[in-house]
Amino acid sequence: MKLKRLTALGLAAMMTTSMIGCGGTSANPPSDTKAETTAAPAETSASAASGDQTAPASGDVDRSQELIVYSNSTSNGQDEWLLKAAREAGFNVQIVSIEGAALSDRLVAEKNNPVCDVVFGMNAVEFERLKSENLLVKYEPQWVGEVDMSLGDAAEGYYYPTVVQPLMLVYNPSIITEPPKDWPDLCDPKYEGQYNLFQLTGGTAKMILASILSRYADPAGEYGVSEEGWQVVENLYKNGYYQQDGDDYIGNVIDGTVPMSQLWGAGVIRYQQERDFEFGLMLPEIGEPFVVEQVGIISGCENTALAEDFINWFGSADIQKGWSDSVGAIPANSKALEMIDNQSIKDLMAKVKIQDVDWALVSQYVNDWAEKVQLEYLD
Repeated sequence: MKLKRLTALGLAAMMTTSMIGCGGTSANPPSDTKAETTAAPAETSASAASGDQTAPASGDVDRSQELIVYSNSTSNGQDEWLLKAAREAGFNVQIVSIEGAALSDRLVAEKNNPVCDVVFGMNAVEFERLKSENLLVKYEPQWVGEVDMSLGDAAEGYYYPTVVQPLMLVYNPSIITEPPKDWPDLCDPKYEGQYNLFQLTGGTAKMILASILSRYADPAGEYGVSEEGWQVVENLYKNGYYQQDGDDYIGNVIDGTVPMSQLWGAGVIRYQQERDFEFGLMLPEIGEPFVVEQVGIISGCENTALAEDFINWFGSADIQKGWSDSVGAIPANSKALEMIDNQSIKDLMAKVKIQDVDWALVSQYVNDWAEKVQLEYLD
């Protein structure tokens, strides 16, 4: 089995390349799909950024055994930080980085010969797919009481939230003096061409679309949505500006070219700091859709006890604080959120609230919804 696992890891890049040709959709902003295997470096310094990383293993777990972790949340140095911290805690981890929805495609393709032990980074829609394929192990991490389980698999306990991203509309307050209060308000002709809509190849646009359409659920409607819901979305897309490749959409908000835009929570914080500009925020009464990174154990994992021990460590408040302070992630762990250094994250999270979204419905239809909009409502 060990030889089989190592061989599979060696073939990672080729497998991902072949799956690109088979289609699939991305849960993240558009990017080239790739697979990279990262092993822990010989020297580490993560503890300086994250505090005490060396919590003891649970029971008699041998952390020196190899653990294979798949993730689509490893960009901008995230994988390097995690590997350093994990090594300091005694784990022997290999991280296989696979971008976008190709990660769930890979796991489904490996169903009969699993390589991965732990997977993190995908949203609930992708984890629901894995659950439907019987690819996840039910378990309960030690930190479950520190997260809002409405963001995870509260009903069955197959996956748990680690990082949250509220999805928002930002605007230039000096230009938009009467801002919309909710997404359907943008259908008003006075906002024509005034708001940027991300391309539907990316996760932010898809999840915002899903959060709107799921309000109009109708089992008798097209793809589970009422005629009223489709009319709202048609008006929304025809009245707005659909982002083009190469657009500086943040610059367009600031200079007023297109003074409103969709944006994810960490992007709000990042661009306000980078551009020295404070956005206005649309805060719907119904709340904001949250895209939430989840973590789970893959069925067929060679060492479930080790996988559980790793997740107990990874999702703990101390580690999630370090993760946030180092890479700017917004932790789902409430204790970690209290502990983080970045006050801007705390301020943003104090303003937003979670929209109640039927993620099972979204998981069933989101790709059909995006395709219909692209084919019928975009010129």
